[in-house]
Amino acid sequence: MKKINRRKFAKNIAIGVGGVALAASLPQILVKKNKGKLGVALVGLGYYSTDLLAPALQLTKNCYLAGIVTGTPEKADRWQKKHNIPDRNIYNYETMDDIANNPEIDVVYIVLPTGMHSEYAIKAANTGKHVWCEKPMARTADECQAIIDACKKNKVKLSIGYRMQHEPNTQDIIRFGKEKAYGDIRKVSALAGYFDPRGNHWKLKKEMGGGAMYDMGVYPLNACRYVTGEEPVAVTAQQFTDRPDLFTEVDETTRFQLEFPSGAVTECEASFGKSMNSLHVTASNGWYKLEPFQSYSGINGSTSDGRILNKSIPNQQAKQMDDDSFAILNDENVLVPGEEGRRDIKIVEAIYLAAKENRRVGLG
Repeated sequence: MKKINRRKFAKNIAIGVGGVALAASLPQILVKKNKGKLGVALVGLGYYSTDLLAPALQLTKNCYLAGIVTGTPEKADRWQKKHNIPDRNIYNYETMDDIANNPEIDVVYIVLPTGMHSEYAIKAANTGKHVWCEKPMARTADECQAIIDACKKNKVKLSIGYRMQHEPNTQDIIRFGKEKAYGDIRKVSALAGYFDPRGNHWKLKKEMGGGAMYDMGVYPLNACRYVTGEEPVAVTAQQFTDRPDLFTEVDETTRFQLEFPSGAVTECEASFGKSMNSLHVTASNGWYKLEPFQSYSGINGSTSDGRILNKSIPNQQAKQMDDDSFAILNDENVLVPGEEGRRDIKIVEAIYLAAKENRRVGLG
């Protein structure tokens, strides 16, 4: 795949305060306060970092916001003032390699457009720091494998940001499937979407990894896999748009059907054109559902025998990052490793092929 030039996405201006500068530092009292926690550097300061991850890092027990990587000096200045980040922990995309020399940063979290994940996750791994990468992991299975290989080469842990797998109600329905609490799973319906009116956004660009299937489709896809505990053997798919003038490069809506070895089948949909947020599992002896199943503000559900699924946690992103930090601190396996992200992207590629060629595509 053609390598994406960062300058096409943001001004890649050198920030005068990057890397290993020995300028202003955090007060010693703050350094001591965070001793024993993992320092996290966020790469990319868009909506998800600004509105969700940075606030969540104020709630975590095992990690804290230690640094940032951005191509926009104004953002660097704003974040530095708001979060009291020292000059030495502020980087741009040219100085990011210098994180290797910074003992205050233990984890590099890639929060960039999907098409940039592979390049910058590999750069992060090469600094010798642990890598967290937002979903979807990358545009292709080959890119995913390159990230996995870089992390193995540098002996660092890799975790993909599937926050729902850390969420307690989701973990309950995963357990239902493993224990066959409602019998054998027959059918799964999983829908995820929202109406996006924006006409100038990276999610409309194929090169940047845009499209409904990449952005929202990994929610139902991953859900079908963790609900059944199986890997699909075949897929069919259809793609369409109600706004062809806007969606010239990527899909506005993708419907896909998965077939599993047990005989379970799924009906899934992802869209930028309508709001959807439900997961329904039909089994031989009953059913269970989550609606919404991937909302930031909380997950709710019920079962055919009257159970209410409404466990709550203070913050999903904080739970995810604390779980992943705990795994690093205790040298344990992370809950969602890179191989999990790669499996989804392999299936995403098959879904696009099935839709393009209007045929059933087998999965090895």
